[in-house]
Amino acid sequence: MTEHILAADPQEGGDRPPPARFAYDRHTWKEIVHLLSNLPASLLGFTYVLTVLFLGAGLTVTVIGLPVLAAGLMGARLLGRLERGRARLLLGVRVDEPSRMPFPGRGGFLTRFWMALRDPVGWRTMLYELMRLPWSLVTFTVTLTSLFVLWPVLPFIARGLANADRVMVRALLSPSDELERRIAELESDRGVVVDTAAADLRRIERDLHDGAQARLVNLAMGLGLAKEKLLEGQADETVAAMVDEAHGEVKLALQELRDLARGIHPAVLTDRGLDAALSSVGARCTVPVKVTADLPARPAAAIEGIAYFTVSELLQNVSKHSGAASASVDVWRSENRLLIQVRDDGRGGASLDGGTGMSGLADRLGAVDGLFLVDSPVGGPTTITAELPWRDRAEDAGER
Repeated sequence: MTEHILAADPQEGGDRPPPARFAYDRHTWKEIVHLLSNLPASLLGFTYVLTVLFLGAGLTVTVIGLPVLAAGLMGARLLGRLERGRARLLLGVRVDEPSRMPFPGRGGFLTRFWMALRDPVGWRTMLYELMRLPWSLVTFTVTLTSLFVLWPVLPFIARGLANADRVMVRALLSPSDELERRIAELESDRGVVVDTAAADLRRIERDLHDGAQARLVNLAMGLGLAKEKLLEGQADETVAAMVDEAHGEVKLALQELRDLARGIHPAVLTDRGLDAALSSVGARCTVPVKVTADLPARPAAAIEGIAYFTVSELLQNVSKHSGAASASVDVWRSENRLLIQVRDDGRGGASLDGGTGMSGLADRLGAVDGLFLVDSPVGGPTTITAELPWRDRAEDAGER
């Protein structure tokens, strides 16, 4: 028996066996094993899918019908993985594994539940299992009969039947196309953006209520008392002290409003760009910071804002948690990406689940197709790299 090496098939994106011939090489035997094992495998898959569909449909009148269907779709992913492994082992079909569902750790329960119900990978796997049972009956019967009746031409029969299986695997068990994957990711990221925006609005409301608003109320009350005393002709040192106190409250309220406005969107970022804005943030840090920005142009306003607030929060962490003696911020453009690197020589040990807000930063960057990497061994130093998509400000303005 002559063995042939699998040849790459660039058109089908996988591997193909050598041409069939009047000989039983290892590829032919693998195809025969695959065709004979189709029936038990398809019976298992068909039974599973029917059970999930009937239970899910039958229980829709209760609260557990849809959860049963969602769990069934996730289980169908496992069936698809087993079938891809069988096709890879016996048919030489190289089909990539679909990307994992992007919802773990993102969004609320309802968001994750809805994404599980709409999982295109699970639904295509179920369709594959439903279609394969009648086909597996054909392949099992024909192959088993040919083993005793049509032995000389069985390699050609097995090749034809196996090629149909290869087409079915590639059509229904291949990863979701890029559009489906991006839709699922964007649906998940939309929940992150909404949650982040809601949290920012609550923060602004709290800062206004507890800060500037409270001071302005005290100011109004103080000025009212001073006015009454003036109307009563009591222009003495008490009135002067009250006016002086009101003047102090005005200055504090103005400073708090400036800080709040800077927290929403700093004027220096709008007027002078990322370099000047980051230098301003670095100057306010309690640790000496060296800022280097090498940008040939200004990115889109949204990207610029995300970069600014990312660096701002990272430098706050440096001030509060790192124990560092110095830090640096480097910003540059690499092709169509904006890269940010913040380093400090502190104690290290930073992580995404360390309670310093880094997981929130990672979610925010992920929501705009960005990346967030933390390298912080215990003992330091800490290097945090953030990456954002680059969009030119002119293009961004043109889209508006």
